[in-house]
Amino acid sequence: MAGPPAAALAGAERRPPRRRRHSTALHSPTPSILTPPPNPLSRAMVSPAPRTRTQRRRGPASPRRRALAAVGAALLSSAATTTADDPLRVMFVNQFPDRTIDLYWENHGFPDDHPDRRRLEAKIGPRGGWHASETYVGHEFSYELDGKRHYVTPPPGNVNGEQFLMLAGDHDGFRVRCEVTVNSQQYMDYLDVLVKPYWAPRAASRFLELVREKYYDGVAFNRVVPQFLTQFGIAKDYGARTKEKELTIWDDFPKEIPFEPGTLSFAGSGHDTRTTEVFVVMPGASREQLERFGTNSWETPFATIEGDVGTSALSKIYAGYGDMPPWGKGPDSANIYEADGYTKYLPKKFPKLDYIDRCYVVDEVGIEDQSEGEF
Repeated sequence: MAGPPAAALAGAERRPPRRRRHSTALHSPTPSILTPPPNPLSRAMVSPAPRTRTQRRRGPASPRRRALAAVGAALLSSAATTTADDPLRVMFVNQFPDRTIDLYWENHGFPDDHPDRRRLEAKIGPRGGWHASETYVGHEFSYELDGKRHYVTPPPGNVNGEQFLMLAGDHDGFRVRCEVTVNSQQYMDYLDVLVKPYWAPRAASRFLELVREKYYDGVAFNRVVPQFLTQFGIAKDYGARTKEKELTIWDDFPKEIPFEPGTLSFAGSGHDTRTTEVFVVMPGASREQLERFGTNSWETPFATIEGDVGTSALSKIYAGYGDMPPWGKGPDSANIYEADGYTKYLPKKFPKLDYIDRCYVVDEVGIEDQSEGEF
């Protein structure tokens, strides 16, 4: 069962765009499509995407901007005043390729040897299986993995009283390999991505979900700026990109994970606006630039490129077109979302772009059919 992405926060404030350049990766300016999500499992967890602001670079962060960012982070992490026994809805997700996780409700009102001390809450299947628990703040759950019992006390939720947790035990992460073209489609190479289960679980789950759906197969690296970022995530298939851009996920709670070259984060344009577009921090990014990433609530690391980032395929992706308009002559993301984005716009105006051939979860090879790629 594929886990549904988490819902966008209704009524989030949208501030007008600033005119100066800044350093964040944002969504493309695309119109809102007010149609319901296609999957009934997703209806409680997603919402139509709002109109988005133009992508820009940010200049040095002013004291006022830093203060606003700190306030925004505080609002996200403590959006609602909670106390013990307040209602809480928790989404537990299992991303292991072939393990079912038994989730237990811990009842501390009984002694450890009492039969009611631990009650089975749910069996959560692999590859995005999930369970929604209606519980309360401060209650403890447990599950066993690799012979060890792990205890989980979900922290307070967001303003909607919801929390999203991945059950991964002591697991370091889930490996995704993306086979890509490099040097303007002259060669094939690959990027090994380690998706971290606890950095940003909503983002991690959404990325794995899209990989399993083969959403990123054939996708262009449409924004490549050396010493800054590489951005991708607009599907080659018009139907897929039109559908998925409607679905946004809530921001993850900040974990103070620093951005480094090779860090992956979803792009966004405001609170709770992440959909499918991802950016990767490029080798050579300055320390000042790295510190600017993450000042927006939607910029939360969820994965990292494994190995030496400086010599990886990331440094070989064609960057000759530069940034997107108006800061460069690269592809305009809004045009890629059009029906002829991949059939006319990119091949005719930007023939040297590099592409993702296919992405797959490494440990799931052989469990289900993998795509054959296109290059």
